[in-house]
Amino acid sequence: MADPIGSLEYLPGIILGLIIVIIFLSMSIKIVREYERAVIFRLGRLLGAKGPGIFFIIPFVDNFIKVDLRLTTVDVPEQQIITKDNVTVGVDAVVYYRVFDPVLAVTKVEDYNYAVMMMAQTTLRDIVGQVELDELLTKREDINKRLQAILDEVTDPWGIKVTAVTLKQVRLPESMLRAMAKQAEAERWRRAKVIEAEGERQASKILAEAAKFYEEHPAALRLRELQTLIEIAKEKNMIVIAPSSLGRDIETLGVALGATKGPRLRTTTE
Repeated sequence: MADPIGSLEYLPGIILGLIIVIIFLSMSIKIVREYERAVIFRLGRLLGAKGPGIFFIIPFVDNFIKVDLRLTTVDVPEQQIITKDNVTVGVDAVVYYRVFDPVLAVTKVEDYNYAVMMMAQTTLRDIVGQVELDELLTKREDINKRLQAILDEVTDPWGIKVTAVTLKQVRLPESMLRAMAKQAEAERWRRAKVIEAEGERQASKILAEAAKFYEEHPAALRLRELQTLIEIAKEKNMIVIAPSSLGRDIETLGVALGATKGPRLRTTTE
């Protein structure tokens, strides 16, 4: 029969061995999420990228770096830049990028997030310095595309894809803002004058056409006179003096005027 006391002598060693195995397994088993990759190095040599899911490493021999593959946003601080027409402006931007090759992102650049931000700052200065202020304010979409194309070309060897670059805000000096406000006011005044002059031109053209029509059709002119007298006679307490040459027309007009309250009609032989 086995000696139970002798068996207990090995129990601490068994427990210690189990603890070592558990610690070794916990250090060997690693998990990365769906949007992550693990770039593994063994004794300093690149093994490759693992994930997503579970993978194993050799403790104290292997080490790994996690890389996030999701779209990342970098806020480029405001830069004081002199435009092509010598105007100092403050411009900030936002860069959107993602890692498409985690091995390149780890081995080709030390800190790709910082590198992208620094490259975005210098590229922003170069592009804005090549355009005039009007172009910067009115063609921001074109400038965004130029920035995105340049950054994407530079970061491609790093395993990074720049998907978009957007200028957030363009800050102008106070003196420039006042000058632009005066320019806008002068432009509105000019447009108002142009519209008024165009209205006068169209009105004079229509009046000239009407005068020509009345000259060719005297009866229409007479009807217009009668209509004008009727409209005048509608005013309260007014005396309308009409030439007696209107004859029966003036009598008809008097009947029309008599239907209203207040106006009176007088005729003259002059």
